[in-house]
Amino acid sequence: MSPPRRTPAVTAANAERQIRCSDGAALPRRCALRAIAASALAASGLGTVHARAAAPGEAVRWPEVTLLDGSIWNAERARGKTTVVVFWSTTCPFCLRHNAHIEKLRRAAAGRPLEILTVARDKEPAAVRAYLERHGYGFAVTMAQAPMSAALYERRVIPVTVIVDRQGRLKQAVPGEMFEEDVMQLLQDL
Repeated sequence: MSPPRRTPAVTAANAERQIRCSDGAALPRRCALRAIAASALAASGLGTVHARAAAPGEAVRWPEVTLLDGSIWNAERARGKTTVVVFWSTTCPFCLRHNAHIEKLRRAAAGRPLEILTVARDKEPAAVRAYLERHGYGFAVTMAQAPMSAALYERRVIPVTVIVDRQGRLKQAVPGEMFEEDVMQLLQDL
């Protein structure tokens, strides 16, 4: 049995490996690096990372994200509309069926107060573009997984459909594939 690990005292030899908080408590270098990395991500333009995802009934803190077509998606696009956000992947067979229902919803909702944004959990934009073209999908897609997950749903389940009401509050998150009838019911709930 190994002896318990002790936190070393701050000495001249290890002072450079520790950072002090404003209250004087020392942080290990690893924790400080995580904080620096989170700040860099937030400042990078890839989106704002919030402390935790909204719970049902809470206001969503929408990040600003870049869509696959190069345009920007932000809170203004969701204002006054029911917003449906779907997390998916090009390699997920359940997502393929689910996305067909989401595309049908998008077409049926033309001119209605419904915003659809999808989040591809893929690494290669070219693969996502090819998938969209192959299946004839026209919904908005971002690959900014981290800020969208941080704002809406932190579990890594796909597909997952998140519904945000017109007032910008999280209504519900539905993990897994939904039946077409359930997806189309979202039109009735506008």
